[in-house]
Amino acid sequence: MMKTLSPDYQNRKTRSAWCCMIKRILVTGATGQIGSELALALRQAYGEAKVVAAGHRRRPDAELLESGPYCSFDVRDGETLQRIVQEYRIDTIFHLASLLSAAAEKNPQSAWEINMKGLTNVLETARISGCAVFFPSSIGAFGPGTPLENTPQLTIQRPATLYGITKLAGELLCDYYFHHFGVDARGLRFPGLISYKTPPGGGTTDYAVEIFTAALTEGRYTCFLRPDTRLDMMYMPDAIGAAMILMEADGQRLIHRNAYNVTAMNFTPEELAVQILRFVPGFDIRYDVDPIRQAIADSWPRHMDDSAARTEWGWQPRYDLAATTSEMIEHLAFKLGKAGEDRHGAG
Repeated sequence: MMKTLSPDYQNRKTRSAWCCMIKRILVTGATGQIGSELALALRQAYGEAKVVAAGHRRRPDAELLESGPYCSFDVRDGETLQRIVQEYRIDTIFHLASLLSAAAEKNPQSAWEINMKGLTNVLETARISGCAVFFPSSIGAFGPGTPLENTPQLTIQRPATLYGITKLAGELLCDYYFHHFGVDARGLRFPGLISYKTPPGGGTTDYAVEIFTAALTEGRYTCFLRPDTRLDMMYMPDAIGAAMILMEADGQRLIHRNAYNVTAMNFTPEELAVQILRFVPGFDIRYDVDPIRQAIADSWPRHMDDSAARTEWGWQPRYDLAATTSEMIEHLAFKLGKAGEDRHGAG
């Protein structure tokens, strides 16, 4: 049976001060794309009983339920959140619950409620209970006025989407709670994330996940972005590693603390299709552009400058496009029951 590869950071013999001091972790949005994998990685690294996974609408899979404590609640319910933090003696919250970009544009009122009220509840709970907080921001926090190439760590941010607005407001709110209340809030600006484990959840970069399953099951894919749409991307093990390493970092070395640019690769749908062709001969990609998601993608950086993260806490990605494509095909082929099929191309 194929084993999930464990990133190097999970196998380190020496842990940081944060790891040594940690008692209990709460992961909100633990049934989502990032949360489902982060919760399991945290349990593997720090102990299954120490990581409480929390979801709401999406049904958790068996591995998440069976590997450690799980609870269901709405992050807009601040009283329940505080009760859970007190009951489990939580000292670190990884806050992943949010409505993603394309889904947020379809229901902006719900997006504001979930994204902003949820974060406010988490930060208030952290202030009261003395918790550290991880908050994931996004390339969506930038906008049309932001430099698209080598986007600086500090630059103009005028997002054109409700999702981006909530992410930018979240970055500022985390800074506020750190400077005014001493809440140890840290965060990353993630690019598009690629994973074989959890279905996409309404993001603009979802094509980079959907395309692999479509290639293996149908041999073709209809992309909702233009073939030349270049965006930053990251394979999920790198995203999980970045979050954990940042939370382990010595706080005295962090200049920015919150909303670090991180990236691993950038490519277009056309370039991704070429990589997939190496493993799925005859794969065909077509295009039916969704104007809403295309407009969102056009407002995002093509490549972020992540030198601040590399300098301040040692960020270094492990996966490029070729390695990501190879692993996605391998894992999805197994998952879809196609592992025994004859495949040609790169070995």
